[in-house]
Amino acid sequence: MSEQSMGSRALGLVKKNAVCCIAFVLALITCFIIPIDKEYLGYFDYKTLTCLFCVLAVVCALKNIRFFYILAKKVVRLFKNARMSVLALVYITFIGSMLIANDMALLTFLPLGYFVLTTTGKEKYMAFVFIMQNIAANLGGMLTPFGNPQNLYLYSKYEIDNLEFMGIMAPPFVVSVLLITLCCIVFVKPEPLELDDEKVQLSIPRTAAYLGLFALSIVIVFRGIPYWIGLIIIPIALLFMDRKALLDVDYGLLLTFVFFFIFAGNMARIDVVRSLFSSLLDKSTLLFSTVSCQFISNVPSAILLSQFTSNYRDLLVGVNIGGVGTLIASLASLITFREYIKHNPGRTLYYVAKFSVFNFGFLVILLLFSFAMKLF
Repeated sequence: MSEQSMGSRALGLVKKNAVCCIAFVLALITCFIIPIDKEYLGYFDYKTLTCLFCVLAVVCALKNIRFFYILAKKVVRLFKNARMSVLALVYITFIGSMLIANDMALLTFLPLGYFVLTTTGKEKYMAFVFIMQNIAANLGGMLTPFGNPQNLYLYSKYEIDNLEFMGIMAPPFVVSVLLITLCCIVFVKPEPLELDDEKVQLSIPRTAAYLGLFALSIVIVFRGIPYWIGLIIIPIALLFMDRKALLDVDYGLLLTFVFFFIFAGNMARIDVVRSLFSSLLDKSTLLFSTVSCQFISNVPSAILLSQFTSNYRDLLVGVNIGGVGTLIASLASLITFREYIKHNPGRTLYYVAKFSVFNFGFLVILLLFSFAMKLF
């Protein structure tokens, strides 16, 4: 392999895992400020990392047998017009993010959205549908502890009760559903369409086995059984049933968590930083956490800011609604952006402009609503 080819592959790897690389650099810099010692071992939330790995691995296995694609396509085929089909696509992504995490939901259902629109001649709705699917993925995952990576971390760190967690997130979740539904009704016409029938068969034994492993992952997330049990059973099962699923796991996301654990742990040991962040969060945890997501993304914000506040209710809401806004507010938004530009390379500015209008509209409404909720 030539040096030029190796360089191109390395550059591509860096671009694909840009946030992970940035997290590594930040962690490395703070290691010079706070030399490595035994306290580093206390930085890591091992339960979060284990749960995230288990869920991602099983989801990859289900994706490899096209389980989510087939399920979603059957739902879309039930509807006979563009508006209802778009609503179905967006709702599927919304619900999918609650079950398989927001980035996985987008990787699974964005191609379905593209397929539906291109095969029915409705490409004019592609930017809108991708944006709505993106918003649905980021906001749909807020209701469950495993719906978004930052939820899994905060749920574990603060040991939040299951009912309390859903009680905190239910109001902004309901508002998000209403806003998304309203947008789809207003901006998509009820035009007739037909979807080609493609016969795809599922392996019943594999599907049942993978759904069983997925159920095991969820039980672990909800603290039903010790997390180390999943770390033993799931990799061994997939080693025999689908080794590719273990290779397909987003290890870049797992490493991003590791590096941000180091970065956040070191930052919390710097007196000046601790005083500054504590002061800002004391003024408004909800506002500061939401704003921070717009610049460093929601997962890093959750890990970093959790070192400086015990107000997990506002922090949880802030890093979830903060996932909408800028393109870098959520890693999932970059997935959608890459997918859209792949199919429409000449419409970058158009997409970014439309994305910003809808995302900041959602952000402002949800932030105002969340502040209003604090008054009651």
